[in-house]
Order: sequence, then structure tokens, then C-alpha cells
Amino acid sequence: MPAIKGIRHHFTLSVLLVVLSCLTAASQAARPAVPAPFTVVLDAGHGGHDPGNLGNGFLEKDIALKIVLAAGRILEQQAGTKVIYTRDSDRFVDLYVRGEIANKAKADLFVSVHCDSHTSNANGAGTFVLGLHANKQNFEIAKKENSVIYLEDNYESRYAEYDINSPESIIGLTIMQEEFLDQSILLGKLMQDRFTGRLGRNDRKVKQAGFIVLHQTFMPSVLVETGFLTNKDEGRYLNSAKGQQEMGQAIANAILEYRKSVRAAQAPVVEQQPEPQPEVSEVPEKAMETQPEEPAPAEEPVKTPAETPESAKPAVDEAQRVTFKVQLAAVSKAPVLEPSRFNGLDNLSQESHNGVYRILYGNTESYEQAQLLQKNAVQKGYSSAYIAAYRNGVRIPLAEALKTVSQ
Repeated sequence: MPAIKGIRHHFTLSVLLVVLSCLTAASQAARPAVPAPFTVVLDAGHGGHDPGNLGNGFLEKDIALKIVLAAGRILEQQAGTKVIYTRDSDRFVDLYVRGEIANKAKADLFVSVHCDSHTSNANGAGTFVLGLHANKQNFEIAKKENSVIYLEDNYESRYAEYDINSPESIIGLTIMQEEFLDQSILLGKLMQDRFTGRLGRNDRKVKQAGFIVLHQTFMPSVLVETGFLTNKDEGRYLNSAKGQQEMGQAIANAILEYRKSVRAAQAPVVEQQPEPQPEVSEVPEKAMETQPEEPAPAEEPVKTPAETPESAKPAVDEAQRVTFKVQLAAVSKAPVLEPSRFNGLDNLSQESHNGVYRILYGNTESYEQAQLLQKNAVQKGYSSAYIAAYRNGVRIPLAEALKTVSQ
């Protein structure tokens, strides 16, 4: 009898364990999946034995760090947001390490914070994304920030592919960041709106330049020049607790607005229901930089060449056919494509990509004609306009397209 009782006892326990396992599995299956955190890497420029610029006796490294920490404290209070600092104290961090931190974390955003300087009394906040230097001024700003590599050990071998004195050296390095350019521009525009709107800072626009620290990252990335320490009033503002808190708040708010926009655009769409639109504040449909900072000499209007008759064009494999368009801007809401809203430019189109809307001008199979379209867009005030390439309606790297066209 004791043996039979023991068998019954073990059988009962086994049944209970099976039932508990089933209930646990069902509970876990019913539990909604927790989304991955939105990871932001905040990078305070310079640090340690690299003070940055010393305009009017202020220390860029200290100001950048305090602004970053202010932004980080705000972001850390938001559920579902993870903040990583490349430095949270006064220490030197190599440029390539800053990028490694962001890449290893598989960050959603990389934001590098700096302060600017100039021989004049220039003032204002500006945001940079990785790209070709639109003018000498942008090149000089990037050159100044890139010169920090000379403070690193083994910089000759580590940065062998860079020549910070050559505007051309960055051309081949921008290709890897090409897929993130739209999101970077959108984030930059959201930041500029906050700097110039609530804070009343002078708007130095979103611009492109070849910053090494941005090239090291593989996610949407921006570099913020919060203002000029060489301007006494602006230097005092940035060096104050009030200025640092306000700039940090503006940066954090722009990041949260960006997250909201992108997450809304990526949300699943219920069948037969309208696609959800990002609920973000209106982003102007004008280009990022609608006015050149320095007056440009008058130029003859660009005339686009007439299309080559179809009968005169060589036969092209449809699967390999490449076309070119000029991207004017990226905005967070579907734009109204009227020439009057785009300084008279017509033949406009749009496409949605990763939560932003690309505004495109022209459509041609000729790269030479695309260059003329780009020049025309620049003359109309879209100084950051660039050529984008497509194969069968899908965007491809420009370098790949040019290889096809040259064959």
C-alpha cells in the first residue's frame, strides 16, 4: 500500500507541474511584447587635455558636457528611452571610440554637442549632418572639429583615409551614411526649430559637412554647434546654468519629437484603416537652408537641356535602367507639391522613407541633366539639394548608379 500511495503522490505532482507549465506558457504568450528601448548616444565634444575652443575664456569642453548631461537627464525620465554618454566627466575620448560606442549599442540616434568660434562677432546655433561641404565656411568648421585627431595616439594609421585639409577627401566617405541622411536632416530641422523658436537663437540652419565623428557612426547622426563662445553675449549665455539647461531641453525635446514621428510612421497599420500619420509639429516645406549666408554673385538662369528623342537613345535593359532626381528636403508630414511653395520649381514628387517624406525635383536618365537640375535648385535657394539615383523606382547609391551609366 505505501508503494501505491507513493506512485499516486508522484503522479499528482507531475500533473500539477504540467498544468502550471501550460498556464505559465499561456500567460507569457498573452503578454504583449515589450518594444526595444529607443537608444540615444549623447556625445559631449572634446574633453580632458582637449579643451575645445576658448573664446572669451570659456571652455567648450565644459559647456558641451553640461548641455549633454542636461539633455540626458530629461531623456532618462522618458519611459522606453535609453541614454548612453560617450563621456560623462572631463576626460578625453578618441573620435573613433565615440563612434564605436554608438555602433556597439546599436543606437537609434547619435548627437554630438559642440560650441563654435569665429574671428567675427558671429552668433547663432546650427546643426550639421554628414555630407559634402556646400561652401568653404562649412569646410572650415568641419576642419576645425576634425583637427582633434592630432591629439590621439597612432592617428596617422587610424585615420589614413582622411585628409582634413582636402574638401574632396570626404566624398567617398559619405556613401556609408547615405541611407541615414533623411532622418539626420529631419532631426536637425527639429532641433533648429526649437533653438530659434522658443529660445530665439539666430538660425544658422541645417547644413552638410564632413565631420569625422559623424562618419564613424552607422545610424542617423547630427553635430550641434550650440553657439559662438567668441561672441561675448552668446558665450555668457552658454556658460550659464540657464543657457545650458535651455539648450539641453531643446535638444531633448527635438529627440523626443523625432522618436514620436518615427515610431508613429513605423506602427503597424490595421487592414482597411487609414495609415497613421506622425503627430508632430509642422516642419516647414522649405529647404533646410533657404538663404545663402553670404550673397552669391548673380548667375544666368540654368536651362535644362531638351530630352533626347527616344529613337536616338541606345537600347537599355529595363532591369538596369537608372534615373536621377534631385532631393530638395526631408519633412515629417506629407507636403503640398505646388511650385509656388518651392520657389517656382516644378516637376516635383515625394516618397515616404523611415518616417520622413523626401521632396524630389526632376526625373531624368541623364546624370549631366541631373547636375543642371541640382544647380538650378541651388540657385532657387536650396543650397543643400543633392542628386539621388534610382533603379526601377528603388533608390540606390549614387556611385553604383554612375557605374551603370558609364557602361
